[in-house]
Amino acid sequence: MLASIGSWIQHFHGPVAYIVCGALVFGEAAVLLGFVIPGETAALIGGFLAFRHQVNLEVMLAVIIGCAIAGDSTGYEVGKHLGPWLLQRRVLRNNPGVRRGTELIARFGGPAVFLGRWIALARALVPGLTGLSGMRYRTFLFFNAVGGIAWGTTFVLIGYAAGNAYATVARTIGTYSLVIVGVVGVAIVMFVVIRRRQEHMRWGSREEPPEKEENGARQ
Repeated sequence: MLASIGSWIQHFHGPVAYIVCGALVFGEAAVLLGFVIPGETAALIGGFLAFRHQVNLEVMLAVIIGCAIAGDSTGYEVGKHLGPWLLQRRVLRNNPGVRRGTELIARFGGPAVFLGRWIALARALVPGLTGLSGMRYRTFLFFNAVGGIAWGTTFVLIGYAAGNAYATVARTIGTYSLVIVGVVGVAIVMFVVIRRRQEHMRWGSREEPPEKEENGARQ
């Protein structure tokens, strides 16, 4: 699949290449195209085309990042309005990606949107599941934008740096994604733990003065 897609897209130049790569990235979450073509494939090929000077690297970065953010925002709205109906469809019913995405959102909340950006099936499903969960769009958009910028920049530059070896990199990108997910996951867990400790300390300091007053009254 990847070889045929790569051989098809690599002949494109300029606007056509931007449109095709951008549409593949946009459609991953917006229309669940990620079940067929992972978005990182288009991002890697976009970087490869920039390496061959068929497109401008900066423009391709902007296209991939913009389409990633816009696609996930569309997926969020689809999940918000059509989520219950979609989850009854055969392709999504009992799908492991749905379970994984739901667990991410339940465990991490907003940061799950960022973390899900690095996992193939979760990347297609987390935006819709987030909309279905009722998360505020402002919260979703923040983590969506941060994730889209980090993910788009990473994979386009990997494709650019790999050059003619991009297909080999694409075949092993799952391993790289797991490493990235591990690092990001640890960072998010640390962030959540630190924030909860700070909140606990803050509430503890608020409760302390009445206790002191009570002790003073006893004296």
